[in-house]
Amino acid sequence: MSEITLAVKGLRKTIGKRTIIKDLNFELKRGEVFGFLGPNGAGKTTTIRMLVGLIKPTAGSIHICGLDIARDFKKAMSHLGCIVENPELYPFLSGMDNLRHFAVMLNGIGQERIDEAVKLVGMQERIHDRVSTYSLGMRQRLGIAQALLGKPDVLILDEPTNGLDPSGIREMRAFIRSLAEQSGLTVLVSSHLLSEIQLMCDRVAIMTKGEIVRVDTVHALLSSEERLVWRLVPHERGMAVLSEMTRIVQADEELLTTVYLPEMAGEWNRNLVEAGIQVLEMNRKLPALEDLFLELTGGESID
Repeated sequence: MSEITLAVKGLRKTIGKRTIIKDLNFELKRGEVFGFLGPNGAGKTTTIRMLVGLIKPTAGSIHICGLDIARDFKKAMSHLGCIVENPELYPFLSGMDNLRHFAVMLNGIGQERIDEAVKLVGMQERIHDRVSTYSLGMRQRLGIAQALLGKPDVLILDEPTNGLDPSGIREMRAFIRSLAEQSGLTVLVSSHLLSEIQLMCDRVAIMTKGEIVRVDTVHALLSSEERLVWRLVPHERGMAVLSEMTRIVQADEELLTTVYLPEMAGEWNRNLVEAGIQVLEMNRKLPALEDLFLELTGGESID
């Protein structure tokens, strides 16, 4: 089996004279959780709609398990499961009857596979209850069970933690990780909860203005943007001296944050002391994904 389950090359979407998606390139690997982030208007939802076949791209290609969706749409889509926005369920039916209803639309899906999907999402005890009695988190799990009926290799989840309380968010995070680790499923997750993406995902794509500006592991993204936090006295003069040597990323009334260059940090400290500045604090700090996101997108807010 190929390790690459989803490959996007030169993907572009133009509406009228306006190009809203500009030559996207990324690949997803088997068994990984991939985070997809973008501020309002970045084109994230449009991209997901192209990935699941709801709209056609203007240019470029999308391959799912080696199948081009433009040429082998049905075969390619048989390897994909998705929930775009909220799962559509029948509240007056039980969870089991919902799954049986959707299974009829797929070829060769019998009760055995339905039971497997129920076990995968951990809903054995409540599957025969009416959906109207389910919590939001349980509805999300049932929706994922529905998406798993066809034994997909790639699962796309749009805002799977939307509306959940903190306990439900933690459960969903652990559940998504277990899907990838135990079944080798590739999971693409879009979310506005940056802290959850940081905890949940192996790799992250950050998108702004129709372009992907970075794709990397969460660790590599954050470690490449390591910072130095300074507490200097006097503060204003210290800021002036420090700004002549390096870039100040953030400043407040007490602390200054600069980029971290290990080969230069000692020299900056020495120059500050020689200029009569007291260095009360000098700490290395990894930024939160939220800080990096705002920096890469020019301060645009998340969806």
